[in-house]
Amino acid sequence: MDDIAGCRIIFRSIKQLRQFRKSIHEARFNHQLRHAENPDKYDYIARPKPTGYRGIHDIYVYDVNSESGAGLKGLYVEIQYRTLIQHAWATAVEIVGVITDSQPKFQKGDPRITDAMSYASEILARAHESMTSAHPEMPDEELVRTFLALDGELGLLESLRRLNKAKAENSESKNFILDSAPDGSLEVHSFRDATEALRKLFQLEQEKPGNDIVLVRADSTDDVRLAFRNYFQDAREFVRLVETGCARLSGRERE
Repeated sequence: MDDIAGCRIIFRSIKQLRQFRKSIHEARFNHQLRHAENPDKYDYIARPKPTGYRGIHDIYVYDVNSESGAGLKGLYVEIQYRTLIQHAWATAVEIVGVITDSQPKFQKGDPRITDAMSYASEILARAHESMTSAHPEMPDEELVRTFLALDGELGLLESLRRLNKAKAENSESKNFILDSAPDGSLEVHSFRDATEALRKLFQLEQEKPGNDIVLVRADSTDDVRLAFRNYFQDAREFVRLVETGCARLSGRERE
């Protein structure tokens, strides 16, 4: 199935998400829900995936009456709904796929990483949304203990923390090279001159074939972080949510 377009909408709460989605389902437009006979077919909040993925996907059949858009009629448009908590987890999964040899999103690679992320999803669901995810049967204490044991072996949280410690050189440069090593460390090189940046990019690609290296242009390092939030970085929120979730479920949260 090929989508011609899609959007992802992030909500602060499950309640807001479901209210907004209900309003979309009740909206008066000609686009038809492809799975209208089962509107909740892709409701992975009610039925989380074994990986721990939670969110809702709705797929619409695009309808248009204009001559210019006639060729697009009948193609698919997808809307994804997530809460901030669910999005923090999904972002972390994408990052883990970059900094490790595994793809927990697709259950590929080290099964311990896939398991750790599914346990993390359960921790976030219980501690922050009063729901369950992929391991609803596990007692809180066992869940936290199992996750922490796996993280102790894998060092996932520490790898994600290290990404947030990356700092760029202080300058007025607008050309940045992001150099992500397999161990999760990230270096940011800044350049005023685009030609110089390209030269450095080619050099790094030759010297570090195992690294993930990209060149971006932005007004500040903050803009770089924002633009590439789903690429390397800012797992800060995920780490914070997991740590507070573990403390809450184990009864050790500070008042």
